[in-house]
Amino acid sequence: MSSSSSDELEERLEEVFDDILEDTYNNIVDSHHNNPVRRLYIERDRETGHERLWNDYFCENSTFPPNLFRRRFRMNKDLFMHIVHRLSDDVPFFRQSRDATGRPGLSPLQKCTAAIRLLAYGSAADAVDEYLRLGESTALLCLHKFTENIIRLFGDEYLRRPTPEDLLWISRSQSLYTLSLTSIK
Repeated sequence: MSSSSSDELEERLEEVFDDILEDTYNNIVDSHHNNPVRRLYIERDRETGHERLWNDYFCENSTFPPNLFRRRFRMNKDLFMHIVHRLSDDVPFFRQSRDATGRPGLSPLQKCTAAIRLLAYGSAADAVDEYLRLGESTALLCLHKFTENIIRLFGDEYLRRPTPEDLLWISRSQSLYTLSLTSIK
């Protein structure tokens, strides 16, 4: 085969390849623009979610007593409320706003509860949907904003290396916990 026919063949292969590549690209672009992905709107009735949360844990005659609050939130109610108030005062995301129709958005309690439940239980983000009435992407956003701002607002005061006294207290607490578990069996 001569050098010129080899060059011609190479040129023709490049043309075919370029044509195929261009056609494939155009098909992808055309199909993307012709079939926009629409998000499904789910009416979650977030007001009911806030009301249920308030009545279960925060009103004067709440459904669940303080010991269950502590067990489920991994902290006492006063500390939780301190965190909620501080976040809603200092971080616009945690303030309750109104949507385009004038309805109130998620409350600071719902946003903080979602984040703390995800942290406390290590559960999937959509696990808080049915109770708190917020979707998976919103729950993940709450978790991200919560952790970011807890570090920013409370990091210097609470997020420090443990002192020898802290380590001793943790060690004793772990020992007592282990003993209580073995006595239950």
